[in-house]
Amino acid sequence: MYETIQYEIQNQLAWITLNRPDRLNSFTAQMNKEIAHALKSSEANDNVRCIVMTGAGRAFCSGQDLEGVGEEMDHGEVLRSNYGPMMKQLAATEKPVIAAINGVAAGAGLSLALACDFRIASEKASMLQAFIHVGLIPDSGNLYTLPKLIGHAKALELAVLGEKISADEAKNIGLVTKVVPVETFLEEVHAFATRLAAMPTKAIGLIKRSLQNSWNISYDEYLELEAQNQRIAGKTIDHQEGVMAFVEKRRPTFVGK
Repeated sequence: MYETIQYEIQNQLAWITLNRPDRLNSFTAQMNKEIAHALKSSEANDNVRCIVMTGAGRAFCSGQDLEGVGEEMDHGEVLRSNYGPMMKQLAATEKPVIAAINGVAAGAGLSLALACDFRIASEKASMLQAFIHVGLIPDSGNLYTLPKLIGHAKALELAVLGEKISADEAKNIGLVTKVVPVETFLEEVHAFATRLAAMPTKAIGLIKRSLQNSWNISYDEYLELEAQNQRIAGKTIDHQEGVMAFVEKRRPTFVGK
């Protein structure tokens, strides 16, 4: 079904693997579209409770494939046509999404990782704001997301200086959730994803929605949105199960509904 990514569902986890290892999983228009399609399919599939994005080979994603990039390219139109739909679909995905950063995440590849909900990095992974080195600005939502994670000053530093940072440094500045050894990388990613999939994922989606909206509305508007979202959460099967499990002093079994 896909040519530039691998897509599989195992035990309520959807794995989206960028699969151009010979090109360090660099983006093409086809890959942008296939990722967007896989995300939309995962969001619509009740059997999927959590999504993991990673890369084949030694890179997570090195950004745009620069073959064919020239003066005739309309970079703005490329963003509108290829990257914008992919990033909007990721933002609209209310199920938890993990970026499993197995190697370098550079350029738009870093932007993709930043837009995920959690980032688990191999100790050998690295991150690079590569745009400045080719005279461009960080794109694919990069500078919208990055300062919300690490603050304005640090985001400016990474974007302007374009220096590669290690996984440990990324953890120290709040860019990644955790750093794990290479030898146990996939095992720990799977364990983290399985933990999320067993949680009340409907509530997670509402949390994501609330956080996204909180940046753009007044406090009074947020309180109203909060009330609306809590009403939705209060009517879920998972809320009923959580209360029942608390009363019965047992571990709850959530179903994501």
